[in-house]
Amino acid sequence: MRQIAFALALLLSGMAVSGTANAETLKLLTEEYPPYNFSKNGLISGAAVEQAELIMKALDAPYALEILPWARALSRAENEPWTCVFTTGHDDERDKRFKWVEPLLIDRMIMVRKTSSGVNPATIEEAKRFTVGTQRGDFSGTYLQNHAFPKIDFASDMETTLKKLLGGRIDLMITSEKTFEAMRDQGTAIEPALILEGKRYGFACNLGLPDAMVEKIQAQLEKLIADGTQDRIFAKYGLRSNR
Repeated sequence: MRQIAFALALLLSGMAVSGTANAETLKLLTEEYPPYNFSKNGLISGAAVEQAELIMKALDAPYALEILPWARALSRAENEPWTCVFTTGHDDERDKRFKWVEPLLIDRMIMVRKTSSGVNPATIEEAKRFTVGTQRGDFSGTYLQNHAFPKIDFASDMETTLKKLLGGRIDLMITSEKTFEAMRDQGTAIEPALILEGKRYGFACNLGLPDAMVEKIQAQLEKLIADGTQDRIFAKYGLRSNR
């Protein structure tokens, strides 16, 4: 009887180890796009990153955060199981390519110019006369292409696009209104040129991610919104509420 009990204990122990070893780690990919996601002193932080970390800790689920150029992060999320990319604008072109958890934020797109540059489009059609910068893989690039902008400058990340704008190498930069406000409040010499349409942003997850996991992440995000945590995180980064 002791031998049977010992063998059973070994079997159960092996099953527990096997279950732990096979637990899936959710890969959360993002980019340098302050104040939502950015790295500083080797740490990844930001208004969206803090929400992601709170969600995963509430689920007590293994996860890994990584910052990559946006086009690479988006491609990996589309092609690798158990992978999500954020903070991702949800538009028609991307809708069926991912499973979505949202909103990490709701915002409008905006075209900004270097302060006192004189670039002053009153409409989208007038803006087409200028060179507009954005990042490869960003949905704003799709927006510009769908609206037949003839002069689009693609960079690997937002920091490069901003440097081009401030250096006079491009005329306009397209970004989120909240990001513009955060950069302006930090003293960056940019100002609004043209307000565009609103968007929802969230996690874009690989289609192979189990629906049960997507639903758990969504439920935790909704708790952050309902109890005011999301708004408190926004305030910490100088952002206005989604509501």
